[in-house]
Amino acid sequence: MSKKVHVFNAGPCLLPQVAIDHAIEALKDFSGTGISVLSISHRTKEWDAVMDECRALWRELLHIPDTHEVVFLGGGASLQFLYVAMNYLEKKAAYLDTGVWAHKALKEAQGIGDAYAIACSKDKNYTYIPKGFDIPADLDYLHITTNNTIYGTEIHEDIDCPCPLIADMSSDIMSRPVDVSKYDLIYGGAQKNVGPAGVIFAIIRKDSLGRVSRYIPTMLDYRTHIDKLSMFNTPPVFAIFVMNETLKWLKSIGGVEAMYEINKKKAALLYDEIDRNSMFVGTAVKEDRSLMNVCFVMAPGKEDLQDEFFAFAKERGMVGIKGHRSVGGFRASLYNACTVEDVQALVDCMKEFETLKK
Repeated sequence: MSKKVHVFNAGPCLLPQVAIDHAIEALKDFSGTGISVLSISHRTKEWDAVMDECRALWRELLHIPDTHEVVFLGGGASLQFLYVAMNYLEKKAAYLDTGVWAHKALKEAQGIGDAYAIACSKDKNYTYIPKGFDIPADLDYLHITTNNTIYGTEIHEDIDCPCPLIADMSSDIMSRPVDVSKYDLIYGGAQKNVGPAGVIFAIIRKDSLGRVSRYIPTMLDYRTHIDKLSMFNTPPVFAIFVMNETLKWLKSIGGVEAMYEINKKKAALLYDEIDRNSMFVGTAVKEDRSLMNVCFVMAPGKEDLQDEFFAFAKERGMVGIKGHRSVGGFRASLYNACTVEDVQALVDCMKEFETLKK
């Protein structure tokens, strides 16, 4: 019998088993066609049904208003950094610099036009979310990264913004309720919470487009993909199929609202143990701690035990708890499909290690 593993990878994410099982079935026979989903034409009625269902699930689960459209694209969220600037940056844009990915998004925009960091938390190694900064009303947009996977910080509420608001929600989408009406654009990669790597989502306020004077290459124009229902070119079919199955699972357990309560419970369980345990200490400011990525290190004076704890945890089935290579330490990613039982297993492991080393 294989050993039970508890997956805390920062991405690609742990997916619900039912989505994996349905994907395996579709690899053999997609929707009774006798054809694998890997070989199905995206110009068939069977595939149209998947696309329609997936868009409808996005709308239902996030209560997306009719003012916004949902598109699915390839290229990853990193390519969306360029999409954002190409479609929205005319005169000046501001970016909230809260981590590596937020900074990369800013850098991409600076290659297109006038973009600057409105506030930055790099002074304390991105361990907090800046607050109290003024947002000019005449900006083309303010860009935020709502969850910072490397440093374990998160913006927990939709901010009130006097200018158009754009958010990279790659790593916390569908983990908590969001007021989509407050955003001109929400985008992200699926591989943190809602599917495998290979597809991105973009939730776009339709009347926010067409305001820049520059030429936008056809593939980089959001209007192209809205008009063609995300099939201007061949979409990432398999990734979208698995995303659809993942969203069906999310709906079956009560949707985003129910998932939010589970996510709060998981995060509290682990953060409480970090704060209690004499072996470990959290790295993010408590009020800005992420529900998705829990970052921590060995307590002062215990640093020489880090490798020993990694080996100890691995022996007990903990997978993916090593911190990002740029910061070290530990990171447990508690994405939607990660269970309370998985988190409890990690907590028990930390308690056992403390008992052995006291």
